[in-house]
Amino acid sequence: MITMAQRIQQLRAERGVSAPALSAALGLPRTAVEKFETGRQTPTQDQQQKLASFFGVSAFYLRGESDDRTQMSDWMDGAFMDEPTPAPAAAPVRPAKKAALPEDGSVFDAFLNSKKFQEVLRATVLDVLRSNEGQALIEKAVRKTSGR
Repeated sequence: MITMAQRIQQLRAERGVSAPALSAALGLPRTAVEKFETGRQTPTQDQQQKLASFFGVSAFYLRGESDDRTQMSDWMDGAFMDEPTPAPAAAPVRPAKKAALPEDGSVFDAFLNSKKFQEVLRATVLDVLRSNEGQALIEKAVRKTSGR
């Protein structure tokens, strides 16, 4: 099994960035990445997240727990398995514009692009709109738009 130290070294080599340059890019002390790669120091959770985000991989991959760089996406897809799948609505929902999301491959991207998350979010919005408060908001918006 690959260690986190080996994975950091591998990812850094793929990017072609020096250890001091990576430390500087992440706002860490100059020798931090060198210590991570030699195993003299283990990155904190926050530092692991910074490294994973910088390289566009999941923290699972960074730590050597998976060989799938996007395992977090798969984990998030299964996060709502116990939830019932909502019935499709009459009007199709337009997908979010890809340009609106950061393209750095962060965990947040994986979460937002998860089909299960999108389904749960859509179902929640529809439930709110069907509620009394949601109906009142819709009526208010229609009145405001129509000038009544």
